[in-house]
Amino acid sequence: MTDSEPPRWNDRIEHRDIVVNEAPGFRPVTLDLVLPVGAPRLAPVLVWIHGGAWLFGSPKQPPDWLMEADPFTAALRAGFAVASAQYRLSGEAHFPAQLDDVKAAVRWLRRHGDKVGVDGERIGVWGESAGGHLASMVALTGDDQDDTGVRAAVCWYAPSNLLTMQSQAHPSGTIDHDAADSPESLLIGAPLADNPRLGLAASPITYVTDQAPPMLLIHGDQDLVVPVGQSEELAAALTAVGAEVELSVVQGADHCFAGVPLEPLIRDALAFFTRVLAP
Repeated sequence: MTDSEPPRWNDRIEHRDIVVNEAPGFRPVTLDLVLPVGAPRLAPVLVWIHGGAWLFGSPKQPPDWLMEADPFTAALRAGFAVASAQYRLSGEAHFPAQLDDVKAAVRWLRRHGDKVGVDGERIGVWGESAGGHLASMVALTGDDQDDTGVRAAVCWYAPSNLLTMQSQAHPSGTIDHDAADSPESLLIGAPLADNPRLGLAASPITYVTDQAPPMLLIHGDQDLVVPVGQSEELAAALTAVGAEVELSVVQGADHCFAGVPLEPLIRDALAFFTRVLAP
């Protein structure tokens, strides 16, 4: 490619199954990394964290509803590398194993990213539902001293306070979050209603400080799975301590933004990352 030719953002370099964590007794936990070809410098990287109630899902098989809009290609075209983080599901290990695994992905990128074309100092985390919860947790508990700090987070319809989810539930909500077999109870490995300390330990709201990186929270006001009050509560807590946070409540949107176009919300996320992760 000559200097006069534009970068070919549709081209990509792929690194698959990079081992980032090897917990004893479990399979190795990996990440997949895709980079745009033609970037003039080390690319900022977005760590995508999949949803699925901490029970289901895989970074290798994104759901059809998401891929219809294909946020990953959009991110590449915007000049970002995309790292898809794997984490142990709650049937394999209880919290904080999931957070440990995502932090291991961030740590690998910070320590080794420059060897594969990634700027380890410009990392954003982006997740939906359970993945948004983990993105919040990484943003609020990451530590530069152990190479788990990130610069920005976008959290789509994410749980923020496990103890208030049921009280905030939509009148037509589909989950009893306080039940002994709820996704939240299975995450902490005990009935949530009887173990509030474990619930708080797994809640992003617990870790809010004025040192939080910039965060964008997007949530549908008709979410039947994770109530919109979860993002409203986290945004209020961050605002109260002076942290940078943006809250976007999407009118008429259910969980997974069902009922509204996804493309504008992807554009909003990438515009936020572009601004915050600028050199």
